[in-house]
Amino acid sequence: MLQRRDLPALSAGFVTVLVGYTSSAAIIFEAALSAGASQAMIASWLMALGIAMGITCIGLSLRYRVPVVTAWSTPGAALLITSLSGVSMAEAIGAFVFSAALIVLAGVTGWFEKALNRIPLPMAAAMLAGILVKFGINVFTAMQGELALVLAMFVAYLLARRLLPRYAIVLVLLLGCVIATKLGLLQLGEVTLTLATPVWTTPQFNPGVLLGVGLPLFMVTMASQNIPGVATLHANGYRPPISALMTGTGVVNLLLAPFGCFAVNLAAITAALCMGKDAHEDPARRYLASVAAGAFYLLLGLFGATVGALFAAFPKALVLAIAGLALFGTIAGGLATAMKDDVMREPALITFLITASGVSLAGIGSAFWGLAGGVLALLILNARRKA
Repeated sequence: MLQRRDLPALSAGFVTVLVGYTSSAAIIFEAALSAGASQAMIASWLMALGIAMGITCIGLSLRYRVPVVTAWSTPGAALLITSLSGVSMAEAIGAFVFSAALIVLAGVTGWFEKALNRIPLPMAAAMLAGILVKFGINVFTAMQGELALVLAMFVAYLLARRLLPRYAIVLVLLLGCVIATKLGLLQLGEVTLTLATPVWTTPQFNPGVLLGVGLPLFMVTMASQNIPGVATLHANGYRPPISALMTGTGVVNLLLAPFGCFAVNLAAITAALCMGKDAHEDPARRYLASVAAGAFYLLLGLFGATVGALFAAFPKALVLAIAGLALFGTIAGGLATAMKDDVMREPALITFLITASGVSLAGIGSAFWGLAGGVLALLILNARRKA
């Protein structure tokens, strides 16, 4: 049964969805348009993605009593923008089905989990801190555009952390909305709710498209999304069965792919919002935050036709500020864990710096390369010490 002390978990769930949609919904629109999608199909894509994230967040979190947060693959969507040109919608859907089937295979065989279990905790924590550090910085860069709004939120955060730490993010979010309304930055008057209608597209399996779109989509999703997602869970002390999570997300992805669900994976950035002290004082009840996020995802999926208008109503500065402030504790915890072991300190630092750099090589994001660089440093430095 929900208690008053669970209120921050509901707030964390809302902020998770707010950040998830506002940060990359535009990329989904562009990816769908690259495949020649109509407005009805775009709404169907958003509906399918919202339902997939909602089902997996709620189902997996309740099953394992840990905060499992899922998301659409933003790097995967970016890949689709450039790779779907000249590809029919049916062939694109076939690639989505193929990629989802590979994720299911990775979960059923267990090879993905076996590889990830060998990642040292300090490096996982360093990767997490590197992923999130730019969000902490965004709090202060956002002041350049909306000083009154963001500065007031920052000061309110400090005061709330001192006086009411359990409700700090809730209070800051409410204050931010009030100030944004007063400044004329929050415009909800033109938002109308319209239910989305699912649009089925029968997949066609073109071998060239499967290898040119489906396989890269699978690889990017696993390397740039699921690896950081697992690292986020581990860095926060949660150890659910990763193979089961992969299988679960893959099956839901597979079932909803014909409606436009191109890739669903474990989240890292938004997941961190549900795993810190701001989400709940009790680590064992933080799964309520991801359940709340799943409920909001389901709701937005049903109203996929108006998602863009709803989240466009929130000023960008408010979203950047609330996301960064909510992640302060997680960033600090990640850095502390990464640097506490003398032997692991330098490899963890290299992991952090590469990940924080945002470098992307061969279409794979910096989180993967940060981990690769850290492992390389660990092997070389350990060999030197042994010698």
